[in-house]
Amino acid sequence: MGEQKQYDPDKYERPSVTVDIVILTLRESKLQVLLIQRKNWPYAGSWAIPGGFVEMNESLEAAARRELAEETGVDDPAIHLEQLHTFGDPGRDPRMRVISVAHMALVPDGQLALRAASDASDAGWFPAYDPPPLAFDHDQILSCAIGRLRSQVETTPAIFRLLPETFTLTELQSAYEHVLREDLDKRNFRRKMLSSDLLAETQQLRSGDHRPAKLYRLQEDAAGRHKAQRPYP
Repeated sequence: MGEQKQYDPDKYERPSVTVDIVILTLRESKLQVLLIQRKNWPYAGSWAIPGGFVEMNESLEAAARRELAEETGVDDPAIHLEQLHTFGDPGRDPRMRVISVAHMALVPDGQLALRAASDASDAGWFPAYDPPPLAFDHDQILSCAIGRLRSQVETTPAIFRLLPETFTLTELQSAYEHVLREDLDKRNFRRKMLSSDLLAETQQLRSGDHRPAKLYRLQEDAAGRHKAQRPYP
């Protein structure tokens, strides 16, 4: 065997790696996404999906959860966070070669203490289907996240990750309609949901302008029993 050549890492260029977090919630019965306003070049003043560079001593998930905590104040391992897609077009970032591993977080409204991180001028909620112009390729990342969510809502109990622990059937139907952007027949929806074994009726009522409505919650083992089909006609 010949003499093994010594590896010189300085001979090889390395891309930087970031995580971008698409944080979705239902606010005012509408699907909304958290955006930050960039403070620095590039795209200073533009709105963007929150994210940041992965540190050398952390995993991708650790980096994503760190960014989630920094942008929302939510530092809860129970919050649903999943890896979405990798974006690596060579020209996606004018600063350097940057590969981004995008993630999606689904968070119930009211669980967020919205704040802008040190590298942002502002932070706010925007309609996920009608956001302002976004920096970098973040329009593609947001579109990917919405597509993933819509697919999951049709085949899994993902919609319940956007809802509070208890909810009315009207609130549940509204959540489906706003995520999927379609109107559902009220009678068929209620019949299908109540016969699906997904919901557990609580002993609580919610009062409002109309007669009090029953409150429901997701069955604890619902994910394991959820059939791969739309939960409504």
